[in-house]
Amino acid sequence: MTVNEQMYDFLKMAGTFMLATTDGDQPRMRVLGFEAILDDKIYFAVGTFKDVYKQLQKNPKCEICAKVGMDFLRWDGKAVFVKDDRLLGIAAETMPAIVEMYKQNNLELGFFTLEDGTAEFVNVSNKKSKLF
Repeated sequence: MTVNEQMYDFLKMAGTFMLATTDGDQPRMRVLGFEAILDDKIYFAVGTFKDVYKQLQKNPKCEICAKVGMDFLRWDGKAVFVKDDRLLGIAAETMPAIVEMYKQNNLELGFFTLEDGTAEFVNVSNKKSKLF
């Protein structure tokens, strides 16, 4: 199993997780619940009309934090947006109501992955296991 597959499985178990961005000098947190693995990369999605998308465009540095039981995944890096119809297909399978609502309202999902960062599993006792 690859490191990205391990992280993907953890994110799936978490169900929802937090995305930290910045808005000028103010930190912002968002709850996300979509993750997809494609070509051994993990992707997330946000609406391109939302503030979070604009913040990531202006400053792509961000961090994901997910929790399962007493364990956490922390993953930071730069958000890199991609256009890939396969991701929209995965999103339509996993969250059909949201994709349909976006389609009906002529809105778009922006899919991104994280690059140039670090990731680690951490438990409540602060035992860290660096992934990369």
